[in-house]
Amino acid sequence: MSLSERVVEMRRYADGAVYRFLPASADEDGAARYKRADKDVWILRDRDFGWIVWDATDKSLMGRPWDIAIKDQGATPPECDWVSRKGANSYVYRLAFV
Repeated sequence: MSLSERVVEMRRYADGAVYRFLPASADEDGAARYKRADKDVWILRDRDFGWIVWDATDKSLMGRPWDIAIKDQGATPPECDWVSRKGANSYVYRLAFV
């Protein structure tokens, strides 16, 4: 099974909360996408920002990899620390394929 077919987990360091993202159909350019199991929130590749977490309801950027430059990001979301922002709160997550 390739990485693009596996479930993605985002584990929040602060409290251990885990959010699961399921593989979804590729975008129009053929890039992998993942939809959060309980909300209209996506991990997808943006041409300007690289891999991001996107809230489709609010149409807002919620998170992105912390220390991997866009030019070094591959065909799947990088397994690394990601940072997010929702309102006045920021969090750090660890993305992993499971």
